[in-house]
Amino acid sequence: MALGNVPPDRTLLEVLREDLGNTGTKEGCGEGDCGACTVVLGEERDGQLHYSAVNSCIRLAHSVDGMALWTVEDLAEDPLIQPVGDAPAAARQAITLHPAQEAMVQCHGSQCGFCTPGFVMSLFGMYQNHVCHGRPITRELAQEELSGNLCRCTGYRPILDAAQQMASLPGMAVNEAEVLQKLKLLRHVALAQAADSAYIAPPTLPDLLAARAAHPGAQVVAGCTDVGLWVTKQHKQYSQVLDVTRAAELRQVAQHADAIHIGAAVTLTDAFAALTAQWPQLHRFATRFAGLPVRNSGTLGGNVANGSPIGDSMPLLIALRAQVVLASQARGERQLPLEDLYTGYRQNVMAADELLVRIVVPRPSAQERLRAYKISKRFDDDISAVCLVLNLDIADGTVQRASIGAGGVAATPARARQTEAALTGQPWTEATAQRAAAVLQAEFSPISDMRASGAYRRQVLGSLLQRYWLESQGQPSVSLDTLTLEAAV
Repeated sequence: MALGNVPPDRTLLEVLREDLGNTGTKEGCGEGDCGACTVVLGEERDGQLHYSAVNSCIRLAHSVDGMALWTVEDLAEDPLIQPVGDAPAAARQAITLHPAQEAMVQCHGSQCGFCTPGFVMSLFGMYQNHVCHGRPITRELAQEELSGNLCRCTGYRPILDAAQQMASLPGMAVNEAEVLQKLKLLRHVALAQAADSAYIAPPTLPDLLAARAAHPGAQVVAGCTDVGLWVTKQHKQYSQVLDVTRAAELRQVAQHADAIHIGAAVTLTDAFAALTAQWPQLHRFATRFAGLPVRNSGTLGGNVANGSPIGDSMPLLIALRAQVVLASQARGERQLPLEDLYTGYRQNVMAADELLVRIVVPRPSAQERLRAYKISKRFDDDISAVCLVLNLDIADGTVQRASIGAGGVAATPARARQTEAALTGQPWTEATAQRAAAVLQAEFSPISDMRASGAYRRQVLGSLLQRYWLESQGQPSVSLDTLTLEAAV
């Protein structure tokens, strides 16, 4: 399907509902929080079809150019989705619902029905990424991958049941070979239409930097999980948009002997996968970064460049001693510590012709002990009141090096330099941890807002450092978020 005259700041949800009449996709919160607008995108990766559930309400329509798109209407009507197995022809023709839909029916997973299309599409994404590859859907996996979908009347138990029941139903399969062929043809069409100067999406890094220099007033977007809010909530309009996600160099994760290089346009899902492969203890922290549809669209580079003081990736990267690489057409590249990128609230050192192109994360040392803590009102899909990540190198009972990143406690993501100094060179004892906790509490002057008071945030900072001490001594980690997760599973 081809559409013309689509404004650069028009959302995918607006195109689906208002231009195409696909009203099965619902509009709920308009900010990527409730999941009622979830759709599934398909794109080619290394010769395979990769599926991603995303929020259409904050996704710009132009960003899906050249991709496959499934809405809830497609699951029963798309000729490229067909029954599989040895069922007789008549029985196969009688199958009209996809297992994601049929499981919701059998498990009574829908009541008012408003959130149901979004849940079904997230289930479809799970089905394609797990069931079709023979991987079981556990209760915990279902909880994680449905965390971006909210239901206010049915309750989650029957929906989680449906996620696990999909694999036992008669199978359905996407004709991936035909979809990949269509995507190949679409690439040629996209190249022929690349002259659109309102929505600029260069395919290479040199082209991207040239476009940045030529159009310094264009709004830079990646996954658009923040800029999309400016469109839907602040009603901002953009006559020109520069999309960084088509540049192949920015979509790569490169493994080097001493560091991991993560392109700025790598999605949060893929970026966290690369980090948790190196630091498995980050898995729970990673899954609590928004919901899966947000992580599937949002990018690590976008989160860093945006510089929100409550963005969770920056405290982590600061504690991991990450560096950012900035680039411009005229001056080439420069590299600096991530914490030095920021000059104030949502302000940074980037020049008008510069872009953040990759994040360099050093590999861990043998003595490194990393822990990441997120404190929020909800376990899933919530913004941090406080985020604290501690990374200490401890050898022979002494703190050799300390790196601490904090969020929600200052106008920018911050490095706790005073606390690091209080720890470095000191014996790793309870007394040292208590003294450092007092320094950490005094180091920042957090504000009070709807998420927490300043006094609470300071108290939490000290408590988390003491929790880190206890965990380093082998004490089990028990907290409200752990109990919440165990109860849901």
